[in-house]
Amino acid sequence: MDEPSDGPSGAQRTPPPHGAHGRVPSGRERWRAFKESPFLPATVLVLILAAAAGLFAGSYTYSMADPTPRHVPAAVVGAHESARGRAFVDGMERALDATLALTSYDTYAEAKESVDEQRAFAILDVHGRERVTLSVSGASGASVAQLLAEAGESVGQELRLPVTVRDVNPMQPGDPRGLAIFYVSLAAVIIGFVGAIQLSVHARSLNPLERIGFTVAYALLGGFAIAAVVDWWLGAVDLPFVASWLILALTMFASGMVFTMFNTLFGRWAMLPTWGLMVLLGNPSSGGAVSWPLLPSPLGHIGQWLPPGASVNAQHTAVYFGGHQHVFPFLVLAGWALVSSGVFWFWRHRHPGGRPVGTARAGD
Repeated sequence: MDEPSDGPSGAQRTPPPHGAHGRVPSGRERWRAFKESPFLPATVLVLILAAAAGLFAGSYTYSMADPTPRHVPAAVVGAHESARGRAFVDGMERALDATLALTSYDTYAEAKESVDEQRAFAILDVHGRERVTLSVSGASGASVAQLLAEAGESVGQELRLPVTVRDVNPMQPGDPRGLAIFYVSLAAVIIGFVGAIQLSVHARSLNPLERIGFTVAYALLGGFAIAAVVDWWLGAVDLPFVASWLILALTMFASGMVFTMFNTLFGRWAMLPTWGLMVLLGNPSSGGAVSWPLLPSPLGHIGQWLPPGASVNAQHTAVYFGGHQHVFPFLVLAGWALVSSGVFWFWRHRHPGGRPVGTARAGD
């Protein structure tokens, strides 16, 4: 038997509007439809991006807009306990509005060693009642050295005491503000986790060991490219090439595996903790753009334990204090890389990528 038609033409009856018998959908039905549409994740992303923009600007402004010294380690030699010596130190602390954490040394050579080991940012050498020599170290922190030099000259004029200011570890001519090291480390951090994001999108079916292997590959090639461009092509900084390359590669690998770990734990929202840890917190607190004595105290301590800060510290020491490299920043980078890789491997069954062993998809 034929279906009833709406008229002589036999056209089918028009479907009723949404909801049974043309009724208006309820609020719960509207919400269910919204949740199942692409508009919910798009709306969430709009809100997240707006919040991320504000937090990004806020974190960098809080850390870098008004760098203020709080606790500056310095070495002292000579007659620093004399009345003129104490007056000069007191004047420096008033001018800086900060505390000078002084460590006394018997000889200038011992004080200089403390600067090369990055335990001190300056050397105060008091020559009796006659004059003061203030040796700053631009390579230890250009912003700190500038503030110390300006304060030293001002206090000398105030006390009518001749003050000689000199830079015993100047920055390289192509990088007078010391920002190149910050930028190369920043590039390694960001490209590190962006590379992992791209692997998760365009090579989704990689198995866990393959994913780690390709992360190692782009970290090695990317670190080489960064070092080659900055040193060989632009000539901005004379890098100890192999050491700088391997530091950048380790940074990129650690950053990539941090995203992969969060992708395993949080799925499609992995970018949120990655961005928060590496960009909002890690980069402003790294000490690359502003030396750690000028950062808000908590950031100065936290930053040394995060990949961006460890990368800046290792790279900075390799470039300017090659004979005094510390193991700590390498332990931090290696620790993040190993923990992230371990978490990913242990919960690899939760990672949204992968494929059955022995199979491959065309185009991956």
